[in-house]
Amino acid sequence: MHRQSVSALVPLLLGRNHPEVFANFISKTRTFPNFIRSAAPYCSIAKIEESYLNGNSSVYIEEMYQAWSQEPKSVHASWDAYFRGSSFQKSPMFGSESMSNQIPLSAIASNIGMVSSSSAAPTADVIDSHLVVHSTIRSYQVRGHLAAQIDPLNLINMTRDEAQRLIIRGTDISDQNMDKIYQLPHTTWIGGKEKHLPLREIIMRLENVYCGSIGAEFMHLSNLDEVNWIRKRLETPGSMAVNVDEKKLILQRISRSAGFENFLAKKFTSEKRFELGVESIIMGMPHRGRLNVLANVCRKPLVQILTQFGGLEAADEGSGDVKYHLGTYIERLNRATNKNMRLAVVANPSHLEAVDPVVQGKARAEQFYRGDQEGNKVMSLLLHGDAAFAGQGVVYETMHMSELPDYTTKGTIHIVANNQIGFTTDPRYSRSSPYCTDVGRVVNSPIFHVNADDPEAVIFVCKLAAEYRHTFHKDVVIDMVGYRRHGHNEIDEPMFTQPIMYSIIKKHINVLDLYSKKLIEEGIFSKDEVKGLIDKYDQICEEAYKESQLETQIYHTDWLDSPWSGFFEGKDPLKAGPTGVHEETLAHIGRRFLFWASQC
Repeated sequence: MHRQSVSALVPLLLGRNHPEVFANFISKTRTFPNFIRSAAPYCSIAKIEESYLNGNSSVYIEEMYQAWSQEPKSVHASWDAYFRGSSFQKSPMFGSESMSNQIPLSAIASNIGMVSSSSAAPTADVIDSHLVVHSTIRSYQVRGHLAAQIDPLNLINMTRDEAQRLIIRGTDISDQNMDKIYQLPHTTWIGGKEKHLPLREIIMRLENVYCGSIGAEFMHLSNLDEVNWIRKRLETPGSMAVNVDEKKLILQRISRSAGFENFLAKKFTSEKRFELGVESIIMGMPHRGRLNVLANVCRKPLVQILTQFGGLEAADEGSGDVKYHLGTYIERLNRATNKNMRLAVVANPSHLEAVDPVVQGKARAEQFYRGDQEGNKVMSLLLHGDAAFAGQGVVYETMHMSELPDYTTKGTIHIVANNQIGFTTDPRYSRSSPYCTDVGRVVNSPIFHVNADDPEAVIFVCKLAAEYRHTFHKDVVIDMVGYRRHGHNEIDEPMFTQPIMYSIIKKHINVLDLYSKKLIEEGIFSKDEVKGLIDKYDQICEEAYKESQLETQIYHTDWLDSPWSGFFEGKDPLKAGPTGVHEETLAHIGRRFLFWASQC
């Protein structure tokens, strides 16, 4: 769509209400900016601060036209009349004769908004009010994430009134119009099967979708199919509903995660643990939450993890590493498909993001050797810290390889464990962008911000990201906004550097207690059942701890992220082979460098 197509709409309104001005328009050739300025006093649409008349909204008119071409009745009558005119398909030809296949603008203007000869034509105010509603819907889709309640500590969240002022600024929405019923545009799915809704209901549904626990950044995507795909999955009524079985499973997983951290804190008070916040999945991640991922995602035997706290000597060769750098490889049953899934967590050094390209290369290699050209069998998953994701150049470099033909892994899911702090530095003093995930925008990735205190929203976003990656084979970013319960590590006291934040955190209820309370109130669990879940996992940890105390050695082979069976058998991996060559060979090479071939 082009600006001249947009400009053709203004004479339609002028032709009905101000024929003398319309005559003046068609007698002169005008540039688009002058055209709009001249129309403004007579056409109230042009007075809207963020009107569809500006060039940034050409996508909106293109969407309207696509909907009209499929079903003319799906758009307002005024748009139907406009699109029926050949002036939409061709450039305006003011001051020249009409082509034989063109309909005169005056004829179009006289029928604007006409559905049938018996229906009354809509007034400019009616058209204007519908455009305001359409603009409001788009504003929520574009800017709703700015007002989303994604911070569990409520340090950056806006109030309801602040959110509305931010999102619908520049649109003329008055209380008297709140209960009027409007036709929904094809660019939204908030109505479900309903095609008309009161404005009050429209705004309420938009706030629930875009200003709740999920903040969705996706309107920057250049592919309209991707935009509509995400809009449909976010806005369709009931799409975020979670059934009872899923809620029970979520609580079980949270109780395991929280129980593991609490057990380590009880048994190893001063140890560094860095607590939380397809067929084959290759993961890369920093220190934070690593042991929890190994225990509860990869299901690494707890005994093997707990022996790492004992300072035992290794029974096999190799230098080893600290426990929060270790990788692993394991096959576990995926109960959803009843098939085994391979999980590999790549070993990572203290350079937080250095593992990113290693994971991508490993995933690419496995895809190549398995003939997985679409990335449907092998997937890479990268976990990041908020400060590292925004601050380390290797992240930017790795993401720019995501679409290169010889390097792409057909989409990576990036999960940012956003603690809203980098070691001791506040985000305001560590980056210039509003979000730590803004690097994702440079490769046209959708970004989903989610409140980590809302487990159901987290699960929905993760499913959405996985489905998006499977459908479009592109990177997707999840910004999981939470907090760090303790300091940078267990011996750091954060009250010295972040007293305001940590005074709030000390009073804040943890996610296990929050979600347990929610399910108890819903009647899904009783207090005794919740306590039973927690006690059961604590008993599992206790038994594993007792068993680990009986171990006398550790095995580095338990922590290989690529278990190549027999790779070093019969070989000395530290032996250096001969690297020298005979003097005659070097002399021969030197002569070839110094003389023409005919002289040698």
